[in-house]
Amino acid sequence: MFLFLSKFLPLFVYPLGLTTLLLLGGLILAWKRPQLALLPMGISVIVIFLAGNAWVSSLLVQSLEWQQIPKKELPEAEAIILLGGSTRVPTPPRKTVEITEAGDRVLYAAHLYKEGKAPLIIATGGRITWLKNSPPEADSMKILLTEIGVPEEAVIEEKQALNTYQNAVYTKEILEQRGIKKSLLVTSASHMPRSMLVFKKQDINVIPAPTDFTVTQLDWEQLQSTPQVTILNLIPDAGRLQQTTQALKEYIGIVVYWLKGWI
Repeated sequence: MFLFLSKFLPLFVYPLGLTTLLLLGGLILAWKRPQLALLPMGISVIVIFLAGNAWVSSLLVQSLEWQQIPKKELPEAEAIILLGGSTRVPTPPRKTVEITEAGDRVLYAAHLYKEGKAPLIIATGGRITWLKNSPPEADSMKILLTEIGVPEEAVIEEKQALNTYQNAVYTKEILEQRGIKKSLLVTSASHMPRSMLVFKKQDINVIPAPTDFTVTQLDWEQLQSTPQVTILNLIPDAGRLQQTTQALKEYIGIVVYWLKGWI
């Protein structure tokens, strides 16, 4: 039930869901009390304008992504912990495992392995699905890792975790069984702050190895490079709305995890 509610309730706090509720409220008021209908409708316009422009989305995303940027070259470790959320199962019409927008996680874990940063990759992830018989994401990540050159014996699968907290709990069991004391943690840069808090709460020694950056130094500088670009970046855009939503998801996740005592 917690898993369902954690996915369902925030939908009405995210910009699109909140705007929908406000518009529905405005329509109801337009029927019952027309003089008040403009208030929720006006707020919905403000929400979409703010959430959909590049300035707000970039600021929110950057505030997460730039927290755990390594200040020097990553050291060698005993394992690379690869968090799930980056693959799609090969259900028809897909012929093979495919990557999501967070697919850089798998690529970067393989890159670090090939650089000799660690001899093992722990792929942690079950499969959140409302359908039965769907393989755990750890299986899909292992398939991709081996296809891009990581030896099968170098990939350890953790197939139970359905959220970041469980990633840490179940991975800790593997680390303790193998006597691993130092690991690199690979996940999306925006997800890294919450992930680091969760893993540290479990007393797991991890070094952040973020990837899948949305806002780069060049992106930030280009926000106000010319008057034309500045104006364009103020206009709401679906992609920017998604970035804002993703950032809010992480901040809400941090609050919820704190309330649960997971961080």
